Amino acid sequence: MSQRLPDLEALELLIAVAETGSLGQAAARQRISQPSASARMRTLERRLGVRLLVRSPSGSRLTSAGLVVTDWARTVLESAYALVEGVSALRARQHGRLRVAASLTIAENLMPGWLVTLRDVDPDVHVELNVANSAHVIERLRGGEADLGFIEGRGAPRDLHSRAVARDRLVVVASPAHPWSRKRRPLRPVELATTPLLLREAGSGTRETLEAALAPYGGVTEPALELGGTAPLRIAAVSGTAPAVLSALAVADEIAAGRLAEVPTELNLNRVLRAVWPRGRELPDAAVRLLRVTRG
Repeated sequence: MSQRLPDLEALELLIAVAETGSLGQAAARQRISQPSASARMRTLERRLGVRLLVRSPSGSRLTSAGLVVTDWARTVLESAYALVEGVSALRARQHGRLRVAASLTIAENLMPGWLVTLRDVDPDVHVELNVANSAHVIERLRGGEADLGFIEGRGAPRDLHSRAVARDRLVVVASPAHPWSRKRRPLRPVELATTPLLLREAGSGTRETLEAALAPYGGVTEPALELGGTAPLRIAAVSGTAPAVLSALAVADEIAAGRLAEVPTELNLNRVLRAVWPRGRELPDAAVRLLRVTRG
């Protein structure tokens, strides 16, 4: 017949006795009465089949067996605490906490509306949003630092599940004072490839889409300015520094207000915005609900 497992609270009491040198003080630390502590220790000794304590008027001391069992008890309790903390984290991940990584265009232009809707659907979900370029979003997913990602660009790596959530297009924009704003014919790809432009940094979905489209024409020339954010590129374009290639979502207000002019081009710069997550990893419930919101 297999032995019954010891009570974890009895193991905690045993460790308290070892640390205080007194069953009474250990009972006080565990917030139980001394008779209850004595009964709990007797039960533990009976289950293990060894004597753990020697009681005397001056206190309680561990037997040699008690010293060994106490060391083992610490290991058992550390594992038990790890189990409890792990389950708590898992519960939070499944029901309340969602780690999202999103590219800048999606984070600025689409994510706010999605999160407001998600909050209406499920007010208990707490979303931790990390904004990065598409390459870094993928890195965070692979490293287990995000549950769900949103990227731009040509496609998703094969080790990630992918689902289209929106369509977007890149537009060439320039200050109304720039000669391109008065062009009567669409901009030829070679003109775009040979002109220093205002561009996002390497690794962004916007830059990747443009580089792929211009690859047959010699690729992207040295940019006039390269930045890791959309807002400063918009400002530079409005000031007339150079034309820029940015998401239509990101410059819609500037075009509508006349601060920027869209320059027609022969180049196809349409793209799909995608939700991505690792294969073989179950999506948290909150992530499933967010995906439903993006489809809505």
